[in-house]
Amino acid sequence: MVRILIVEDDEVIAVEIAKSLASCGFDAVIARAFDRIDEEFAQSSAQLVIMDISLPYYNGYYWCERIRRSSKVPIVFLSSRTDTADVVMAVNMGGDDYLAKPVATELLIAKVQAVLRRAYDYETSAGYRFLGAEFDASASSLVYEGSKRELTKNESRILQALLEKRGAIVSREELMLKLWDSDEFVDDNTLTVNVTRLRKTLAEAGLGDCVKTHKGQGYSIEG
Repeated sequence: MVRILIVEDDEVIAVEIAKSLASCGFDAVIARAFDRIDEEFAQSSAQLVIMDISLPYYNGYYWCERIRRSSKVPIVFLSSRTDTADVVMAVNMGGDDYLAKPVATELLIAKVQAVLRRAYDYETSAGYRFLGAEFDASASSLVYEGSKRELTKNESRILQALLEKRGAIVSREELMLKLWDSDEFVDDNTLTVNVTRLRKTLAEAGLGDCVKTHKGQGYSIEG
């Protein structure tokens, strides 16, 4: 049974989410020690975290960054904040998805299932070279100038989709289908989160801003 840690200080919302997850077969655990969320996460052995942003002591961004120091477990932000800046911050701190409150139970469950599927079930055997880097999609890894970096499953899927059509524009709709194998319950915020994360990873690897945005059309990659 998949265990999910719920970090939400509103007891009513936390219990509602826990009940919804439990009804779908998940083992939902509600965090209680808001000054020690990283410790609760370690003790819970959770395979996914649902994280509110506005929390006592420290915000969700802080705890996401703390968790990312030791784990790549998927983290889904759930917040009433909907500004683009908040979405970008969530990405930079290591978030995998972002949902705005209030969120329908069906959408929350669909997102959780999709994130888990992408994080733990995705496999491919393709390998690519670009801009002097070697990308192994089967291992979700990137090697550049002797340095190896691991990519998230989402980053790997997006990069593979762009490299399969190198030099051409890949539409946002096509990337969404690549991520989810379905356009159901897919929104622009989620794709923006993952493209931003990929850009950050490639830049940190030394490849610069090689993913280009084509307004109203989609994205392309150099190399």
